[in-house]
Amino acid sequence: MVRALVSRGVDGPLVVEDITLPDLGPDSVRVRVRAAGVCHSDLSMINGTLAPSFPLVLGHEAAGVVVAAGDRVTHVSAGDEVVLNWSPACRQCWHCTHGQPWLCETAAGPAKPGGTTADGTPVSVTLGLGALAEEVLVPGNAVVKVPAGVPADVAALLGCAVLTGTGAVRNTAAVRDGESVLVIGLGGVGLSVVLAARAAGAAPVIAVDVSEAKRPLAEAVGATDYLVSDERLAKAVRGLTEGRGVDHAFECVGRSATIQAAWRATRRGGQVTVVGMGRRDDMVSLGALDIFHSAKVLRSSVYGAADPDRDVPALAASVLNKTLNLGPLITDRIELDDAPGAFERMARGEGGRSVVVF
Repeated sequence: MVRALVSRGVDGPLVVEDITLPDLGPDSVRVRVRAAGVCHSDLSMINGTLAPSFPLVLGHEAAGVVVAAGDRVTHVSAGDEVVLNWSPACRQCWHCTHGQPWLCETAAGPAKPGGTTADGTPVSVTLGLGALAEEVLVPGNAVVKVPAGVPADVAALLGCAVLTGTGAVRNTAAVRDGESVLVIGLGGVGLSVVLAARAAGAAPVIAVDVSEAKRPLAEAVGATDYLVSDERLAKAVRGLTEGRGVDHAFECVGRSATIQAAWRATRRGGQVTVVGMGRRDDMVSLGALDIFHSAKVLRSSVYGAADPDRDVPALAASVLNKTLNLGPLITDRIELDDAPGAFERMARGEGGRSVVVF
């Protein structure tokens, strides 16, 4: 049995309890988790935004060490350091064979079966992983080998926040040197967008959140300007961009109101990239004439339009050669028993990334 963070229903208490993992199969890998991030997508599983099955083991952003690999798994073996991939590509469906593995048709939904609780109740695991646990059993294509030596807490972020944020900047929006960027929402993903935008040479990089409390975090990862979100946001952004609005706006919240705010703050002919995952019934309203006249692009960035098998090792190498500093993203290093409190802080919009270190 292993200890794991379990939710038994929408808005119910989060409890650390024992679960039994399935047996190792020929195509699966058992991983001892070294660190796991507390991500907003986990919150979406338990606040009604998504509709997973309960009871549910939370967590999908993690790094660890392979304990055992099935007979048909050849790319990793016991002792290898790995990052978990919550959207593993089959490499055979239409999207995979047309260069879009992040849209793989076989990737896990919100949850899938993943063992039992101590009383024998079947349990589901978030995004096929359930990574807020001492150990996980996952498909072989859900682990990505990384070079030894990357700190576990930093490596965990490569599996979601950093891959998503950097990918949105590099792959989806293709931000170029000298372009202006707005980032709305400064959780782990939003802060990663800020970091990647600055690394791309963007200026100004305007970070936005709901209170002044996020300013130090934003500045630590490279924001040149910081604004508190209100109804005057678009005007304030134009004041920082010679009256035009930004070339690129990244919405990292997943709400219609902030998507519309990003749209209004973007210049004519600019790009709005939605990175946050919102509710199915939260509709975005834009005027037909506005869409035509503004010539803006509105699109989403799923998992940073990234190929984790390629991009995670590259990001890990950047950490090791010190060209990518992810330290400022992590505001709290906690134990598993402290994870419920981290979810409460995240729901209130406090702090950056909390990481459970085992």
